[in-house]
Formats: sequence, structure tokens, C-alpha cells
Amino acid sequence: MAWWFRIKFWKRVVLGFVLGALAGWVFGKDAETWFGPLGDLYVTLIKMIAVPLVFFAVINAVASLAGQKSIAALAGRTFLWFAITAVLAVGVGLAAGYVFQPGVGVGVLQVASDYKPKEVPGVLDMLLNIVPSNPFAALAGAASGKVDGTTVLMPRNGTVLQVIFFAGLVGFALVKLGERTLRLRELVREASDTMIQVTRFVLEFTPIGTFGLIAALVGGYGFAQLKPLFQFVVALYAACAFHIVVVYTLLLVVHRLNPWKFFRGAFPGMQVGFVASSSFAAMPVALRSVQHNLGVNKDYASFAVPLGATIKMDGCGAIYPALAAVFIAQYTGIHLTTTQYVMIAIASVLGSFGTAGVPGTAVIMATVVLSAAGLPLQVIGYLYAIDRILDMMRTMTNVTGQMLVPVLVAKETGLLDQKVYDAADTNVGLVDAEMQS
Repeated sequence: MAWWFRIKFWKRVVLGFVLGALAGWVFGKDAETWFGPLGDLYVTLIKMIAVPLVFFAVINAVASLAGQKSIAALAGRTFLWFAITAVLAVGVGLAAGYVFQPGVGVGVLQVASDYKPKEVPGVLDMLLNIVPSNPFAALAGAASGKVDGTTVLMPRNGTVLQVIFFAGLVGFALVKLGERTLRLRELVREASDTMIQVTRFVLEFTPIGTFGLIAALVGGYGFAQLKPLFQFVVALYAACAFHIVVVYTLLLVVHRLNPWKFFRGAFPGMQVGFVASSSFAAMPVALRSVQHNLGVNKDYASFAVPLGATIKMDGCGAIYPALAAVFIAQYTGIHLTTTQYVMIAIASVLGSFGTAGVPGTAVIMATVVLSAAGLPLQVIGYLYAIDRILDMMRTMTNVTGQMLVPVLVAKETGLLDQKVYDAADTNVGLVDAEMQS
């Protein structure tokens, strides 16, 4: 198998994508049964490494940043750029709805049979959910909840934000204790390096996982199911592409950074995000791309990228809910007022920071935005049927933004190695070389 590993990583992923699409087209519905488990296994492996990788990386990053820059200032800049790009993404989503008119002339659609309306948490609940009542339960993927008035631990997706919060506190504690924790800091650093190596092992499965995911997707979705909503798919893909290519490029130009170098260096993370439809799946590759291809300081990147993978959702949390609100208003014949547009924008921006605390990120966010704008919730079930197709582009947009913001902040604060960034064309191969070593 030495010949396989001599092929560049991104080429192996593309090969898995192409072969998966062919397998899905040839085998049809059977592709879900035969090849789907390969994709499921890949996603499970990613979930396996996500929490320990983030936990040790954040502790190590916070402890290491203490001697370089003000942690509060770095975190503040990072959150500010998260918010700015989210506002811009909402504007792109609303504009795409106005230009493409995806809800006009659609006809009568049937709600997906397996769609179930989600319970919409309040903004306060989202914020309170950041603090874990039991950090060990958060590390194990569980969260506290009420059953018949009794607080119990329940399995729950999206506890990574709680892990980041607890890990940040531990990192601050190590800084506060100073010299007394030197050995513990070294242990945390070694644990972080170990998880990075485990991540490399898991990433080698990406081409096979891509094959299974794409085969199941192509085999499971026929053109007949997609046709009535084709205009919405086009609008979503166009909006995300515009946000990535135009908005992100302008931000890079303003910071005097070569956009081509950024996209060339960020391409591995973008690629994994698209095929896996998971920010967590792309996070290890995105982290290595930001550090090795784009020249962002290792300690800051280890803090910003995992945080972004949890709360930085330009595609799922901003563009998609805004576009979905316009689609539903057009479909139902509701004329959106200026107040409703403002509510859509505010709900999308604020809600995107709390998506990690609840399951079903994109559907939940759309439900939150529809509720804020007073639009009918049940219509979101029409889009649920094609959510997997939409999620690929949404997630790639998320991941691109999760890599962009650390680059912008690093440029502003002197934590960007300009020589490494300018050599992004050649540095892309470093990810392949290190994974093969």
C-alpha cells in the first residue's frame, strides 16, 4: 500500500469523492446499505477524537498564550471577527433570497416524513448551557437535563463548548499557579501532541469515509426529490460561494494578505468539511492547515480553531436561516416587513453563537429565526428532506470562516508568520508529509 500513501492526501480524498459518486449512481438505494457504514464509521472516528483533542489543545493553548499576549484581548478580537463575519453572512443570505426568489412558484410540497419539529431553546438557555454542571459528563458527551422534574444526565451532542469552557478555566488555573505547575503543563503539552498523532491516524481513513458518505448521498437522493427545491439549492450554494470568494477575499485584501495563498493553504480543511459535512470532522485538518500552511501561531491557532469549530457557523447559523426565512415567506405569500428583516438578522447572528449547545444545528437555527420573525415553523420540514445536500456547502463555508478569522486576528496581533503564509503553495504538502511520517 506504499503507492497509496505516496499520493497526496487531497488527491486521495478527491478520488474517494469521485468513486463514491459513481458507486451511488450505479447501485442506487443499495449504496446506502452497502457503503453507508463506511461513512458512518468515519464520522464516529471523528467524534471519538474531537473531545480529547479540543480539551488538551485548549488547556495547552491558554497556558502557553499567557506569556505572549493578553488572552482576554486575543479572545475579544476573535469573538469580534466571528460577529462581523456572521453579520456579513446574514446579509448575503437575505440578498440571495431576494435575487433568486427560491420560494416563488414552487407549488405544493410534502413535508419530509421523518421530520419532527424541534424544541426551540431560548437565548438565555443557550448561554447558560456553556457552563457544564458536570465537566466529566461533558467530556463523556452527556449533559444535565430535566426528566419529570428531576435533574439527570442524558446523552447529548454539542457538549464541546462546555469542554472548551472547562478547559479554558483549567488553563487559566495553570497560569495562575505559575512555577508550581511546570510538570503538569508539560504533561498537558505531551497529551496534546499525542492526540494530534492519533488524529493523523484517523485522517488516513478520510478517503474511504468520503467514498462511503458520497455513495450513500448520491444513492439515497434522486432527482425527483430534489427538483421542486432546486432553486433553493442553487440559491444556497451561490450565497455560500459568494461569501467565501467575495466577502472573505475582501477581508483578506483589507488585511494586505494574498487571497490565493489563503485559499490554497485552507483547501485541505475546506475539502474535508464539504465531503464530511462536519466542522468537527474538518477541525484537525483545519487546525494543521492554519498552523503549517497559513503561518498562524501554534498556540493561538490551538485556541481559535477549536472554538470556531464550535460557534463559528457562517453557513449553518447565518446564511441558511436567513435564506430559509425568505424562502418560507415567499412560499406562504407573507410580505416581510422591515422589522421582520431586522429580527431575522439579529436572531441569526446571536443564535449562531449558541448552536453548539443543541443538536440539529442548522434546523434548530432556522427554527429560532422563523420564531423570531413570526413565520410558520412547519414549513421548514420541506427543506429537511434535502438537508444533507445543503449541509455540504454550509459546512464548507463554516470551516473556511473558522480558518479565516484566526488568520485575520494573527495578522492584526503579530502572531502570523508572513513567510509561511506567502509560501502556502508549497506548504500544503506539509500536511501530507507529516501524516505519512
